[in-house]
Amino acid sequence: MSSFDENDAFEGASLSARAIAARPAPYLDELNPAQRAAVEALDGPVLMLAGAGTGKTKALTARIVHLLNTGRAQPNEILSVTFTNKAAREMKDRVGRMLGQAVEGMPWLGTFHAICVKLLRRHAELVGLKSNFTILDTDDQIRLLKQLIAANNIDDKRWPARQLAGIIDHWKNRAWTPAQVPGSEAGAFNNRGTELYDQYQTRLRELNAVDFGDLLLHVVTIFQTHEDVLAQYRRWFKYILVDEYQDTNVAQYLWLRLLAGEHKNICCVGDDDQSIYGWRGAEVGNILRFEADFPGAQVVRLEQNYRSTPHILAAASGVIAGNEDRLGKTLWTEAESGEKLRLIGHWDGEEEARWIGEEIEALQRGTRRLPPFDLDQIAILVRASHQMRAFEDRFLTIGLPYRVIGGPRFYERLESRDAMAYFRVVVSPDDDLAFERIVNTPKRGLGDKAQQTIQGIARANGVSLVDGARIALANGDIKGKGGAALRQLVDDLARWHDLTRGPLLAFDEDDTAVIDDGPAPQPRFGDPDLNHVELAQIILDESGYTAMWQNDKSPEAPGRLENLKELVKALEQFDNLSGFLEHVALIMDNAQGDDGAKVSIMTLHAAKGLEFPVVFLPGWEDGLFPSQRSMDETGLKGLEEERRLAYVGITRAEQLCTISFAGNRRVFGQWQSQLPSRFIDELPEDHVEVLTPPGLYGGGYGAASPMQSGLETRASEANVYNSPGWKRMQDRSSARPQSQSRESRNTVIDLKAVSAYTVGDRVFHQKFGYGAVLGIEGDKLEIDFDKAGIKKVVARFITGADDVPF
Repeated sequence: MSSFDENDAFEGASLSARAIAARPAPYLDELNPAQRAAVEALDGPVLMLAGAGTGKTKALTARIVHLLNTGRAQPNEILSVTFTNKAAREMKDRVGRMLGQAVEGMPWLGTFHAICVKLLRRHAELVGLKSNFTILDTDDQIRLLKQLIAANNIDDKRWPARQLAGIIDHWKNRAWTPAQVPGSEAGAFNNRGTELYDQYQTRLRELNAVDFGDLLLHVVTIFQTHEDVLAQYRRWFKYILVDEYQDTNVAQYLWLRLLAGEHKNICCVGDDDQSIYGWRGAEVGNILRFEADFPGAQVVRLEQNYRSTPHILAAASGVIAGNEDRLGKTLWTEAESGEKLRLIGHWDGEEEARWIGEEIEALQRGTRRLPPFDLDQIAILVRASHQMRAFEDRFLTIGLPYRVIGGPRFYERLESRDAMAYFRVVVSPDDDLAFERIVNTPKRGLGDKAQQTIQGIARANGVSLVDGARIALANGDIKGKGGAALRQLVDDLARWHDLTRGPLLAFDEDDTAVIDDGPAPQPRFGDPDLNHVELAQIILDESGYTAMWQNDKSPEAPGRLENLKELVKALEQFDNLSGFLEHVALIMDNAQGDDGAKVSIMTLHAAKGLEFPVVFLPGWEDGLFPSQRSMDETGLKGLEEERRLAYVGITRAEQLCTISFAGNRRVFGQWQSQLPSRFIDELPEDHVEVLTPPGLYGGGYGAASPMQSGLETRASEANVYNSPGWKRMQDRSSARPQSQSRESRNTVIDLKAVSAYTVGDRVFHQKFGYGAVLGIEGDKLEIDFDKAGIKKVVARFITGADDVPF
């Protein structure tokens, strides 16, 4: 039934208007009561508070169709704003299907930027531009800022252009012109930020160019300073619809308020519980203030979920209830209860990856009460991209197909390829392709001419590029700063190469000595205490590659640094750099050409808007999730956004959701005990099945134990580490030299020693966990570990199982 009553809204209306209002509206019959109420509330401001999986796109599309079908607006009188081109195309297609015909004449359905480009080209002269202005991409923007920094005699190493670009983008997101930047922000970029911002805007006008931030900023400026132009668009846009309103920044918010300021026929659709993009300017306060900004607004809550089971919804609701700044809603579903959310703890990150790999294979076959799942129905959602490495390595090893959504695979990423190129040329100085990649990365002042000189000399002498560089330096063909930097690189490569020579005593992942029955190790060249993991870190540090990303102020830089740490960590599983490089080459070659079903791996941010029957959420540990960096930078606001991210992760699951954490992770080369995420404490017990085997945390995570015995308080968990058994372990650890890894490498095996253990004893190792002694040779033990298999380990790194406090 239409929202129009002939005796009310259409009293005195024409016959054609009455006929239009009386047309059938089958699309309304497909809506639930809340969706229909939101669609039919056409007059005045409306906030459609749509929870995860509640059909908000369907309701928003139906509202457009209803405006057209009832004659309230023509297609060109509706402004419908989305955040992605994909969402805009989907909305237009849905409108066409509902109307039963192609949609023509809807020029104002698109993204914020696409619509603002149209507006700005019509009124470019009002902000000093021509209508054929150019839109600069990021590279052009950085190049222009570098020119300005140089012209102002500013050290671009201390104050890089990318940092300034981020500051200016932040100001534009808040709709600040150079004159409007507040005093509290004036100290940015060594007190030169606003000055350079003003110069940058002047230069853009001279070039008849804009960047993406300008598209909104200029239109907001035009609306604020030219009332006639604003009035024209207020008349044209009779109805405004906004998708994902919780993700709007200040400039987008002001733009919408200006356009809707008179008729106030604005309908915003969003979910404050899914506002997770604060780091890129989104303001959750925009949706929280909606009723204050538009007095008399109708708030319609879409709470019936069509995606997840009741257990999953209850778990998500339990977590998000911890946030104070939210409008509040209660998701519900008519679906059957299904499986409880599963919670499992693991000894370490590698064990977590192994278990998830095995569980996915079991789900493929069909397990418990669940039917078999295709790999395309399974997703792993991580908080940080560096977590993907463990899963990628494990899946490639066992041949489990996967895809990385929202970015390249771990070993295909820019920073991974650069680092491995350094390792390749260190191991094999004849690797010209690797040398070409790193010779000017980071920048060493070696332009195309210098590199062509090296290549010409190498070809003429029939030698590698590294040797060609040596000859060029000896002949004085490359001079100046570039020559000095090249000489340093060539010398470093030779020194690092020497450090890779000589056989090594075999070590396992945690640098514990594992005895090899082969010939005794020979002395190293260089530092006898240096292993390949430390060498890799030295290469990245001394080459300046790590510093390059530390000085890079782009939003991607912290993630790239985390990935480099994870790459170095991956080396622990191999005897040397050569073995690692061979492993990567083989697994990446095996990964090619597989177009079948694959497990999806992505970050939680990339997963927003997606859904999967099966979802794994690994790494739920304090400091990792919630992110310590996020909490340090923005305090409670950051914690609440992290909690919203947890809510988003759980609500991606349709049938089965598994949260996992590790008791230990290697951080900066040292094993650290991890506490479960504080969000785990917020999960409602009645909707969670605990899978963690007894022993991980004082027995409290056993399947038969109440969940709260292990999760009650994190303080009680911390107290476990004060037990006598734990202190004995710490005393033994403190009795070792300061660097455990160096002690391990200098270990002398005493074959005449009398072991304190006997065959069959249950023992414990900080890395490999529990196991049983199979054989004894002096102070060398052969142990069958429950999780890690059979290994030979020096006795001093073993603790009796009875001495372990958990």
